[in-house]
Amino acid sequence: MNLRNASAPVRAIKRLLSHHEIATLLLLLHAPIDVMAATPDVASLSEYGYVERVSPTPGEAKFRLTEDGNAVLRGLGIK
Repeated sequence: MNLRNASAPVRAIKRLLSHHEIATLLLLLHAPIDVMAATPDVASLSEYGYVERVSPTPGEAKFRLTEDGNAVLRGLGIK
């Protein structure tokens, strides 16, 4: 019996994440992080497509989770 939605894409974790990177994903789960407060972990997560930079208003830039980042958290049983 296949319980997975056939139309939902399968997302795989691209690499093992450090505990700092997982903690950063958890922070981003609750709210975007201002670019000025971003850590090197955010840059690493961005490189792998788990977070993205957005500009909700002119002159303001933040990082937020991507669908792949959300999928990682779901895979960990967090979402």
